[in-house]
Amino acid sequence: MLHQTQTQKQTLKFSPLQIQMLNLLQLSTLELEQRIKDELEENPVLEEGKEAEESTSDSENEESDDSGETTSEVDSERDEVSPSEDYRDWDEFADDDIPDYKTRTNNYSEDDEFYSAPVVQTQTWQEEVKDQVRMLDLDERQALIAHFIIDSLDDDGFLKYDADSIADDVSFTNNIFVETKEIEEVLPLIRRLDPPGIAARDLKDCLLMQLERRRDTGHDVGLVIDVVRRCMSELASRNYEKIMRVMEIEQEQLKEVIHQITMLNPKPIIGQSRHANVNENIFPEYLLHYTDDGKIEVTLNNKNFPELRLSRSFAGMAENSGRDRATMQFVKSKINSARWFIDALKQRENTMMNTMRAIVKLQWDYFITGEVRKLHPMILKDVADLIGMDISTVSRVTSNKYAQTPFGIIHLKDLFTEGVKNEAGDEVSNREIQQAIVEIVDVEDKSAPLTDQQIQDLLGGKGYHVARRTVAKYREQLDIPVAKMRRILL
Repeated sequence: MLHQTQTQKQTLKFSPLQIQMLNLLQLSTLELEQRIKDELEENPVLEEGKEAEESTSDSENEESDDSGETTSEVDSERDEVSPSEDYRDWDEFADDDIPDYKTRTNNYSEDDEFYSAPVVQTQTWQEEVKDQVRMLDLDERQALIAHFIIDSLDDDGFLKYDADSIADDVSFTNNIFVETKEIEEVLPLIRRLDPPGIAARDLKDCLLMQLERRRDTGHDVGLVIDVVRRCMSELASRNYEKIMRVMEIEQEQLKEVIHQITMLNPKPIIGQSRHANVNENIFPEYLLHYTDDGKIEVTLNNKNFPELRLSRSFAGMAENSGRDRATMQFVKSKINSARWFIDALKQRENTMMNTMRAIVKLQWDYFITGEVRKLHPMILKDVADLIGMDISTVSRVTSNKYAQTPFGIIHLKDLFTEGVKNEAGDEVSNREIQQAIVEIVDVEDKSAPLTDQQIQDLLGGKGYHVARRTVAKYREQLDIPVAKMRRILL
């Protein structure tokens, strides 16, 4: 026997417009620009441009002229003009000032200058190395192996695979049998190519390959080679006393050795990747303008966004009841989708503007001076409470978003900082403490760098009472190495 029960529960449901707006909030300027282009291509109801003005009324089209005749009457009289009279004013316009070249087919003269954007051709470092392989005296089989080895290098130019693994991969990929001996014959040829250190096994191998080339060109690097071969781990940990003891050298000799090593590249390939055409430019979402009366105006950087409108032809199709049901359903769904998208863009703009204005209000001292020490402790909840929105919405608005100010482009996430109380009991931003750590490290004795405990003591003397682990965390966030890695020989 069936039993029917009635329960009451509370659920959270999002409308399609809310979901679409949340997805648009987290997009950057370039991503949103591409998203609009994709929507224009996918939805035929969307068009670029402002809403068209209402067409002139029929009464305006039929206004009377000076003779009392309506426009329609004048048009009818013009239609009654004989064909021969169409050319009665031809002599008046025969001697026009239009140059002859404008009536040509190509429509340009010999003096016109036309701008053509240059075609930029880029080449990855793998292709550059392969171009050098073509200059070697290799047969087709060896060239195949050489290209495979180059493609096996990582983004830094190191070769992490041994000859046996490469031989197996070449054999499996090209359906041929390749012996390890063949790999060992081709690999030394690649290691002699540019840049120096290409196809090195590790950092030590990379440095030795570069030093060998310098010795072949007449440089005196014998001692440097010996130090790298015997004391690589000590060099990495900067245990200079042990190096001098093992190598039986003086401090001046070690300083020269270290100077020679610093002139080498720690990686064969620096600052490149397999995707050489990646655009790393930052396009700020917000533009801050400072007025003469001391106000800060916030605008969105949306000048490349086209204005969107609904297509009138498709809107007319939706009102036409004579079409089949499937067509009407398709048109109405596209119209609803277009309206949702346009409304979501407007809501995104309003939310972003309200959020940025709230951030400027909370960090007014920082935006006026541009000094990091003027940052106040601020979390997402502070902004959310000020604009009356959820914390997740503020997080989406500020994620991967930038603002252009007179003192540079800033990342909005950097403005959210934790609060730490100083000696006076006032709550200061952790960015202020990080700035104090940077200043302490800048003036320290590089031959005997300060430890985290010593930095903590110095911060306490300035009124910032933080734990040692907090100093270590801030130091890592600032990319400052530990004390022994900051040590140099003076």
